[in-house]
Amino acid sequence: MTRKKVKLAFISNDSARKATFKKRKKGLVKKVRELSTLCGIDACAIIFSPYDAQPEIWPSPLGVQRVLSQFKRMPEMEQSKKMVNQDSFLRQRIGKGSEQLKKQRKDNREREMTQVMFQGLTGRSLHGLNILDLNDIGYLIDQHLKDIHKRVDTLNKMAMQAPAAVPRPSSVGESSRQAERGGFEMNVDAMQKQQWFMDLMNPPENMGFAGEDMILPFGDTYHNSLWSNSYFP
Repeated sequence: MTRKKVKLAFISNDSARKATFKKRKKGLVKKVRELSTLCGIDACAIIFSPYDAQPEIWPSPLGVQRVLSQFKRMPEMEQSKKMVNQDSFLRQRIGKGSEQLKKQRKDNREREMTQVMFQGLTGRSLHGLNILDLNDIGYLIDQHLKDIHKRVDTLNKMAMQAPAAVPRPSSVGESSRQAERGGFEMNVDAMQKQQWFMDLMNPPENMGFAGEDMILPFGDTYHNSLWSNSYFP
């Protein structure tokens, strides 16, 4: 069963306040003893209360005097360096809370403007934004561009520093054979084109036609369509 969080406020009921004091005083003395034993440090506790005629002292009057003597031998600056009272403690907590609130507002603002920026990339209009919103979006865009350029530079440096891949012997032989095969095919293709050009310049008689009657007259419809489809796409 979890403990209920206690509200830090003065307990108005006398009996409840007295019972709380006894319980927490016992716990405080126990914590001081554990701190001194586990960490090997000099510590003491002096507790005054209206419920006891004599103050509560731990570990003993001599032990308290020894710790106080060590404290008084310290410079005054060191004595008050980490010393706080209720007022200074509350001021520290308020200042810390204000800084956390400021940081949280900044994070929320950045998330909000980032969402608006990506919505603008999808086509949403930005006419309803004021000058502060546009300024924040511009700042975010600049930051994203800087991150992109930095990433690109890093990848380029990694690519330049990476060692070149050495082809395997089998790959080298295969590449040579492919190059030879490709050169042979190119030579054959060139020879075929040369022969075709020679045939075009020196056509044989009748070009395979049986006679002059089979040659279509100039301006014939079929003739014109044949030329237009074959040579002038």
